[in-house]
Amino acid sequence: MQDWLSTHDERLLLRIKAVPGASRDTIAGLLGDQLKIRIIAPPEGGKANQAIIGLLCEQLGIPRGQLTLISGHTARDKLIQIDGLDSSQARARLGIDA
Repeated sequence: MQDWLSTHDERLLLRIKAVPGASRDTIAGLLGDQLKIRIIAPPEGGKANQAIIGLLCEQLGIPRGQLTLISGHTARDKLIQIDGLDSSQARARLGIDA
């Protein structure tokens, strides 16, 4: 099993499980090897992806340009690249110690 946050080729990668249509935007904790993120936005037209990126940027304290959606544009399982932070910084800012 892979970790929800890993480093590969000097890139920090975040594995998430998106849950669109939630009552509020929130980071819901770990679900296996993924970080579960609930968002209000529907999945249509990339709205959910933009909401996820926005929530992560706010929580991590970084600009949108430092996050890239690598895969999962139309799926619940997504892989996001984070630039400018190391693993320990990202874990601390997301409040996930696992």
